[in-house]
Amino acid sequence: MAKNGTPRRRAKSAEHASAAIQDSVGAGVLPRGVTWTRRHLLDLDDFSFAEIALVLDTADAMKEVLAREVPRVPALRGTTIVTLFYEDSTRTRSSFELAGKVLGADVINISAKGSSVEKGESLIDTVLTLQAIGTQILVMRHHASGAPYLAARNASFRVVNAGDGWHAHPTQALLDAYTIRSRIGDLRGRRVVIVGDIAHSRVARSNTWGLTALGAEVVLCAPPTLLPMGLDGACKHDGEERNLPAVRIEPNLDRAVEGADVVMALRLQKERQASGLLPSTREYARLYQVTAERLARAKPGAFVMHPGPMNEGIEISSDVAHGMHSLIEEQVANGVAVRMAVLYLMMRGTKPDS
Repeated sequence: MAKNGTPRRRAKSAEHASAAIQDSVGAGVLPRGVTWTRRHLLDLDDFSFAEIALVLDTADAMKEVLAREVPRVPALRGTTIVTLFYEDSTRTRSSFELAGKVLGADVINISAKGSSVEKGESLIDTVLTLQAIGTQILVMRHHASGAPYLAARNASFRVVNAGDGWHAHPTQALLDAYTIRSRIGDLRGRRVVIVGDIAHSRVARSNTWGLTALGAEVVLCAPPTLLPMGLDGACKHDGEERNLPAVRIEPNLDRAVEGADVVMALRLQKERQASGLLPSTREYARLYQVTAERLARAKPGAFVMHPGPMNEGIEISSDVAHGMHSLIEEQVANGVAVRMAVLYLMMRGTKPDS
């Protein structure tokens, strides 16, 4: 039989798509001399330009697979991926699940609600249980900063941080960088403005590391009460000085967006007003909402981004969020390709050193 959708046709298409990934990874498309050597993906704070470029270039091959008539490849057949989410999520969780299934992996979804966690099981006990059932990659979101690091220290499998507290969200930063690069090319010398609740945003933290590693100029804009301490280039932790990425702080949004290539708004969590960090959401919207008038101060054709979910009319106006320069839906779509790249590199890249 020669009809579309027959098992023979599907198998042939899958083999072809799998070969496309192998060809792209092995035929010089990726940076020469760069291999994946990491066991876990916990943050981007120590990633080099070449390592981030490796993920983004691999995502190009994955996006080609997603565009095929049959977007399935057996690259991770036989691999067990578990998503463990202690917080609700739509975009991140669904894109990781789809990424694993497109690559042929077995994906198991676990929520803290209704699991043994509600019965008092510790994180380490949960990790050991997942290890015992044969988990090979754990994709984990947790409300406590540092939880994925604890899991990684106590597990034999690989751990991907899908967001931990206020600390980090590395795959969101990777997909943001991929989205920007796909539109404006090389990020070196490009100006990216991140506006909103910087202090409590794991997205802002990981993006700051990732974008500066790629050579972008990052401008952070927020009320003083929503800016973290230690953004002067260095900070001390347990008596040890640690370098922070070089960023520019500009509390006035009208000045911050001048000459910007990309403006990224962050979700304003309503509890910030209740905690006294803001006088009111109306005041915040007046001073920090990304509007068409403010966007006009940026470079002609500047793009707008938002990690979602959005509070339209507070951090971003509806006409800008859904306008011709918005990359917000594109960010969501690119999340699948980037997370496919991460999962693929973790299992099929060069054997990790640790």
